[in-house]
Amino acid sequence: MFRHVVVGIDEDPGSRDALALARALLDKDGRLTLAHVHRGDPRMRTVSPELAAAERTRARRLLETVRAETGDDARLVWAGASSVGRGLHEIAEHDDADLLVVGSSEHSLFGHATLSAHTRDALNGAPCAVALAPAGYRERPLVVREIGVGYDGSLESEHAVVVARRLADELGAKVSAFEAIALPVDLVEGPGPADERIDRCLALTRERIAQLGVEPHAAYGHAAEELALYGASLDLLLLGSRGYGPIGRLFHGSTSQRVAQTARCPLLVLARATTDGEASVEAESTLDRTVLSAPGQ
Repeated sequence: MFRHVVVGIDEDPGSRDALALARALLDKDGRLTLAHVHRGDPRMRTVSPELAAAERTRARRLLETVRAETGDDARLVWAGASSVGRGLHEIAEHDDADLLVVGSSEHSLFGHATLSAHTRDALNGAPCAVALAPAGYRERPLVVREIGVGYDGSLESEHAVVVARRLADELGAKVSAFEAIALPVDLVEGPGPADERIDRCLALTRERIAQLGVEPHAAYGHAAEELALYGASLDLLLLGSRGYGPIGRLFHGSTSQRVAQTARCPLLVLARATTDGEASVEAESTLDRTVLSAPGQ
């Protein structure tokens, strides 16, 4: 489980979904932080002291209200930053959080999650793992019985399997992994009709996944669509990360972006390792940050 979880809180109901998911993923001895970021880069002279003070007061009241409603013994942090996403990243980085949890907006008329600009900013380039709670998650049972992994043979997806198995051991859940095969039919090798060649390809894929010691699943089709169908029966879906930022693929036209918009279960995207050439977020921080400890501290 996660030792230090930061939850992005605002006036949107999705914040309560995020908080419910955070509690489900928090270690029993872990630390929970409720964080609110208001727009207002401290370097900008256009932000008056009066406005900044009003924003801080509003943020504190919001966080105290949420904490009182849920009864959580949570630490409160509010900050002004150039963007909500950047502010949440800097809070997570400064506090050495291992998970940042945010909520989606309500579903659209077509049943898909609507990701606000703030949610997209929070997800893109975070310094730690990021979990996205689907709309209405706060009203669902928090028992995690099956954890699934989007698998493609990459090192990132193999790492996701390892993390999923660790979480499953702690939660008493089972683990499965899924791979979507989307090769054009004429590129699927072997004799016989196309359907038979695809079936053989899927069987080989399931055999390869089974060697990881998890329940194997595979399907032929568009990766995002098939992952969404797979996720419908899960309590948590894990994805590995690639590209720049822990979920660079998630919000740069990739399969993962579509998964985030269609998943009916919580989505957990694992952070990639930071390379030596990458700048520290804390080193260039512009965060105007205020902390209020949990009651009694």
